[in-house]
Amino acid sequence: MNPQADSVIYDFSQHLNSEAWHIVNDGVMGGFSKGKMAINAAGNALFEGFITTENSGGFSSVKHAFPEKLVSNYKSVLLRIKGDGKMYQFRIKERLEQPFSYIHEFQTSGEWETIRIPLAAFYPSFRGHTLNMPNYNGESMQEVTFLIGNKKKEYFALEIERIWLE
Repeated sequence: MNPQADSVIYDFSQHLNSEAWHIVNDGVMGGFSKGKMAINAAGNALFEGFITTENSGGFSSVKHAFPEKLVSNYKSVLLRIKGDGKMYQFRIKERLEQPFSYIHEFQTSGEWETIRIPLAAFYPSFRGHTLNMPNYNGESMQEVTFLIGNKKKEYFALEIERIWLE
């Protein structure tokens, strides 16, 4: 499954490092969870670490900001990933300055898989609370994020090959 170049949000095979991605752990709220991202031997990103709920903690995320991408010609976002059997969130921001994200949770199987999420299925959320607003309108985006926060202590590992639109 090879997406067209203009539909690609990020393809790790096209990048030698993960510098365009930034980790945000729960330390911003006093927590002690640790996540990191690096390119592995296969040329994919590996987002991994440990979540702890101590000191009001409980999440780790990695985000990528980019110039505005108009996405109204697309219906879904696709994630080519290999997870660890855990639940993750994929998040979208229309504009970098908006305080909330549009979120969709997905379950990983432990095998390589392509997860397809309809853009209209992303719901608005801020700090864990669903907002009384419409779902994502699918017009534009400037940031994508992977987040894990399952309200328990756990190791995690999510290998990411590519993110694209269809």
